[in-house]
Amino acid sequence: MRLHNFFRFVPLVAAAVLLSGCDMVLMSPSGDIAAQQRDLILWSTFLMLLVIVPVIILTLVFAIRYRAGNDATYKPDWDHSTVLELVIWGAPLLIIIALGAMTWVSTHKLDPYRPLERIDAGRPLPEGVEPLVIEVVSLDWKWLFFYPEQGIATVNELAAPVDRPIRFKITSDRVMNSFFIPALAGQIYSMAGMETKLHAVINEPGVYDGFSANYSGAGFSQMRFKFHGLSDADFDAWVAKVKSSDEALSRAEYRELEQPSENHPVTYYASADDNLYHDILNRCLNEGDVCMDEMMAFTELGMPMCIAGDPRDRKARREDDELRELLDLTMADDSDRRSLNQ
Repeated sequence: MRLHNFFRFVPLVAAAVLLSGCDMVLMSPSGDIAAQQRDLILWSTFLMLLVIVPVIILTLVFAIRYRAGNDATYKPDWDHSTVLELVIWGAPLLIIIALGAMTWVSTHKLDPYRPLERIDAGRPLPEGVEPLVIEVVSLDWKWLFFYPEQGIATVNELAAPVDRPIRFKITSDRVMNSFFIPALAGQIYSMAGMETKLHAVINEPGVYDGFSANYSGAGFSQMRFKFHGLSDADFDAWVAKVKSSDEALSRAEYRELEQPSENHPVTYYASADDNLYHDILNRCLNEGDVCMDEMMAFTELGMPMCIAGDPRDRKARREDDELRELLDLTMADDSDRRSLNQ
């Protein structure tokens, strides 16, 4: 009997041991976007529990009260209760309306493509504050980060100032991955030939885990990096440290970097080719390749390639000022594109 009782508690002990290793970062994030997503999870769970908990309780009450051995009131002709009907249908309806309203508002408010409007719950975004732009490329099996404003690049290490908005531009060199820093914001996919975006802000200094949340092959488990939330002074020092590196990210260097590798060490590049991210995104790394954005721009302008010139002559296209202006407007955002139509 004692042995039997011991084995009854083994699953509970095993679950406690396994759960002790869980990281509750999703419930205690350090970024405002992640905090709003946590609140959405908690409120949604609470609203659903308003139905689940009473149903569980009533199931037990009915099982106990109307068991065979209990002398409960027996009403074989009872078939309707207006109050009961209102509760059964009204409560779920109100919960669905509340969940629908929350989903509608949060879907637009937490759109990863939407620029930030606040630093945190108590601080709106000051006027004139420009976001830090970070261009992200997922490789097999590592992460490459470009800092166009600072002119640097890193592998498997990311840093940003505390309380400064960040605009991530994300793409992939090969297979689809998922860029995810749980303490900062929700995950967003990286796909070859496409650019996704994520706006976020880190509110507390610290070192946070980032990784791919989408299986992408043998080295997927090691596709991790560290995200450093730093003060302005510490971020400037970090940039200076990266710039002190002897490495430069040229196209030839990138060709070596893009080869599949696991457990790739953190690497700093003091400089990077200005057009490298653009050409990775638009699949035109090789000389003579036609960039996807330029090909689409020619199509939108209704210009056959024979009129626009040799599509592979990228140098000639850049030297043609009038054509370059048309292409830049065509490849711009919708607001700028309207001026082209005019």
